[in-house]
Amino acid sequence: MVRALLEAVLPVVVIDDLSTGFEQFVPESATFVRGTLLDRDLIQDTLQRFAVRGVIHIAGYKYAGESVKRPLHTYEQNVTTTVNLLQAMEAAGVDRIVFSSSAATFGTPDVEIVDETTPTTPESPYGETKLIGEWLLRDAGLATGLRHTSLRYFNVVGSGSQQLFDASPHNLFPKVFDMLYRGATPSINGDDYPTPTAPACATTSTSATWPRLMAAARRLDDGLTVEPVYNLGSGAGTSVREIMTAVRTVTGVDFEPQILPRRPGDPARIVAAGDLAARDLGWQMRHSLEQMVASAWKARQSAGDAYPRS
Repeated sequence: MVRALLEAVLPVVVIDDLSTGFEQFVPESATFVRGTLLDRDLIQDTLQRFAVRGVIHIAGYKYAGESVKRPLHTYEQNVTTTVNLLQAMEAAGVDRIVFSSSAATFGTPDVEIVDETTPTTPESPYGETKLIGEWLLRDAGLATGLRHTSLRYFNVVGSGSQQLFDASPHNLFPKVFDMLYRGATPSINGDDYPTPTAPACATTSTSATWPRLMAAARRLDDGLTVEPVYNLGSGAGTSVREIMTAVRTVTGVDFEPQILPRRPGDPARIVAAGDLAARDLGWQMRHSLEQMVASAWKARQSAGDAYPRS
């Protein structure tokens, strides 16, 4: 995201506490402020000191399964921080924000393909916090004129650069890739979905997702109309079996994953249409599953034994 903004010749200020991130991922040409969004004074000072015009809010504790075990931590990291950010923005006179939301707001829907009008019934504290984040933006907009939109992601896969990789031990692809790199047998949480080949999730690519954040920010900056939320979905689902087949093809490693129980809070199935995002943000799936898996695997290989563990 930061690299994409810099390539568009836009000045960027990054606030990150590095609790799960890595400073090495922040380009030197961006201004880096190490701090937490729990510190409202720090946020306001940063916004004012660097004359920030708009915010792309991608910070948060993004682990649905872990949020069931740590609900209060999840609410603090995702809701309290967003309240602080919005209060600091109001005090600093910053009036536009793009928020990273999630497919987890839907839970397990009772329709084949969700759109932006599908009822939201989150099944984890994480999904609840993302929905509350959308509500906070909505209510702040009504009260103060804040211009805003939220983008709901659906299992983002891939790497926009070989120097960038997901090192989370709670996400499927980095967990599988790290085990394969170390010669271990990967484990996955759950294959007991409605049928063995039923789509378990919608997948979207990293390199297709970041430009949509930029497109949303530009629409806000230009005063154009935006929807309150956009689904960044492909309209097609991917089963766990299909994902493992793609991993085997890309890595050249023949393996059978160890099957563990489903994690609490993980929806059984969700597939989204991205028609509104296509109309307003130029959204479309540009890569196949194998291409997305290949980019992530190359990034993992490039990291080698220096691969950090969050």
